[in-house]
Amino acid sequence: MVGFGSVETLTARKSVVALPLVAMLLTACGGGAKNDTFDLAANVSGKGPAAHGKQILVPTPTALSAVDSNQIVVRVGGSELQYLAKAQWSDKLSRMVQAKLVEAFENSGKVGGVGVPGQGLAIDYQVVTDIRAFEIDTTKQAAVVEISAKILNDKTGTIRKQEVFRQAVPTTGTTNDAYVKSLDKAFASVSAQIVDWTLKGI
Repeated sequence: MVGFGSVETLTARKSVVALPLVAMLLTACGGGAKNDTFDLAANVSGKGPAAHGKQILVPTPTALSAVDSNQIVVRVGGSELQYLAKAQWSDKLSRMVQAKLVEAFENSGKVGGVGVPGQGLAIDYQVVTDIRAFEIDTTKQAAVVEISAKILNDKTGTIRKQEVFRQAVPTTGTTNDAYVKSLDKAFASVSAQIVDWTLKGI
């Protein structure tokens, strides 16, 4: 069984409301309690070849508005999305993913430079990403992260290569902390794959 402290519908974002969504979802809303705030890790060493002569730009990822907020998405079946109550990301999801990808490239120690738009770097390649899924999927009892990535030659405007990266990590608990830890593991795997794939492609 999968249980959530409570979840919030996409149409009721002003307050946390306990909803009897399906029999497996537990509801125990605490009223005015503050949301727990979570961050993502960027512990990536980078197994791809070194590219010390290359500089990379990481633009803000694109994402659908239902995903791109500081709310943590829960898929309860098919196309129905809700939000995990009493929990939130420390920033808008796209900005978090962008920052953690930059950190991952920096932590790899294998690129000449990495930054975001506006920093004035002389860029060789852009790593353009789209967040397709970043959610707790109750139908699969798993945290799912799916991000598509393109390597764009900044000088010619051509796509060097593109790929979709997806990771599902089983949920191992019924607390917000447990769900986010599963999401963090899934994102760590995807970000590591993106870094290694990029290093091999530039």
